[in-house]
Amino acid sequence: MQTDYLGHMPHVEEALPEVLMRIVTELHDVAYLIERIEPQLLGDEGVDALANPDKMMVLQGIDLAVQKTRGLAEFIDTITASVPDHWLVDVTTAVSLVKLADMKKALGNGMLRHGHSQPLTKAAGDFEAF
Repeated sequence: MQTDYLGHMPHVEEALPEVLMRIVTELHDVAYLIERIEPQLLGDEGVDALANPDKMMVLQGIDLAVQKTRGLAEFIDTITASVPDHWLVDVTTAVSLVKLADMKKALGNGMLRHGHSQPLTKAAGDFEAF
């Protein structure tokens, strides 16, 4: 079934550095979204929540996830500088496997997003179920 679906999709080759930079943008967005969780975990307890060892471990895990995500983004950004612009890739199959519509659009059509997918002022409520 997936093969039939992919057979109808146009295959367009894109410059690898452009694709990699879109991935970098998505990774930075993920780090930002993860960071936004921390204040929610502290809740009304504020810094007193840090006295709870379990909560402290969760917060350290969140910090590590943010650091790793940003580290991967910087790694890809750095190696992208040495990738020749004439190296082309077809991202059709890879993009078809992405479940989130906004990310699929950002990765698949050559659009570089500025800002984050979930700005702080955006109202809550809409989500995409898998």
